[in-house]
Amino acid sequence: MTDLTCKLLVIGAGPGGYVCGIRAGQLGIDTIVVDPQPPGGTCLNVGCIPSKALIHAADEFYNIVHAPQGPLGISVASPSIDLAQTVAWKDGIVGRLNSGVAGLLKKAGSRLIRGHAEFIDGKTVQVTDGNDVRRIRAEFIVIASGSEPVELPFLPFGDDIISSTGALALAQVPKRLAVVGGGYIGLEIGTAFAKLGSKVTVIEAADRILPQYDAALTRPVMARLKALGIDVRTGVKAEGYAGSALQTDAGDIPADKVLVTVGRRPRTAGFRLEELSLTMNGPFIKINGMCQTSMRGVYAIGDVTGEPMLAHRAMAQGEMVAEHVAGHNVSWDKMAIPAVCFTDPEIVTCGAAPGGEGSKSSEFPFQANGRAMTTEREDGFVRIVWREADRAVLGIQAVGVGISELSAAFSLAIEMGATLDDIAATIHAHPTQSEGLQEAALRGLGHALHI
Repeated sequence: MTDLTCKLLVIGAGPGGYVCGIRAGQLGIDTIVVDPQPPGGTCLNVGCIPSKALIHAADEFYNIVHAPQGPLGISVASPSIDLAQTVAWKDGIVGRLNSGVAGLLKKAGSRLIRGHAEFIDGKTVQVTDGNDVRRIRAEFIVIASGSEPVELPFLPFGDDIISSTGALALAQVPKRLAVVGGGYIGLEIGTAFAKLGSKVTVIEAADRILPQYDAALTRPVMARLKALGIDVRTGVKAEGYAGSALQTDAGDIPADKVLVTVGRRPRTAGFRLEELSLTMNGPFIKINGMCQTSMRGVYAIGDVTGEPMLAHRAMAQGEMVAEHVAGHNVSWDKMAIPAVCFTDPEIVTCGAAPGGEGSKSSEFPFQANGRAMTTEREDGFVRIVWREADRAVLGIQAVGVGISELSAAFSLAIEMGATLDDIAATIHAHPTQSEGLQEAALRGLGHALHI
């Protein structure tokens, strides 16, 4: 057994863990990052990045197939897709990013060790990689173990029952795909396979899809799902799978594959976390404003600490923890965390929702936006929520094609304390969909120009 020591040990090389490792190395902290998988975590390896690759490929294929039916005068003969080649392309992107993350850690002076970590105590971890076993003792430890898909006992993963990870590794497009769960993961992947040619059925136990978003934001998504031929059944619960059919309380649904996307849970088992007796917040590790747990010298970041389970939240937490360990006076003071649903069309939310006391909101529809018209997709809108007292922007929501690329502008406006007047007075390039943000502000001030 090999013994190692360091000042900071990070368990998990996902977005939060590797960013923490990079920043700590930059600050001159002797750092080790441990993970049994290639660096990047769920997001890079089997989540955010590969799913967006699949979505892009599906969009390209769908647009080619349906180009002759559109008004642009484009003719295409018999397009087809080799999903195995698409997956190989996706895997190539993941591999490049894995190498990039490893290179960045090395450049910062942090050590990346592959292996499965288990706590011995609050300062010591045992790492196993095959027959190679070593103990690492650290002054500070960061738990960045992430999350994993929730498995239903009557739909255990395996064979034709797949998680999002399995869906992103399929070598062939299933003829019939049933999706259990109408949240963002199920709809993103389900929409992609519908565009690739699958007959997709989505069931959701709630009375509508994407229940965490308000109905106005989800309405364009629901309309698009219908246009794509996706059968969405709300108020329906899954019960099992047999005879190539998903069994539900409303009847059987023929399905060659069943994609189960009913949420994610923190990964707190399997690395002897119980040895630390940390204070928990339900299934999550409880943390304070510096991401410190109830044990001195032990931090936790990312999905394992609760909602929102977003890679960019974990990254920001990882950076902050590294600076705190370095002695900097930092704490979590973010005004808003943007969230993006990569459906078709996309949804972005940032900051306060409409309807709060002392606030008002205004919208600008993309039907009145010239750039949206030129892309043949006018569905969606931009909405600004502001405080009546001083017109300070409290929240921004939007739904539209490619709207995710405006998420930074939304969060920046809130973080910088912008008012309606600030956004309205800022020149927005024409013709772009970003003009919708300015027009929503102008409308809130009572003098919208293009509606």
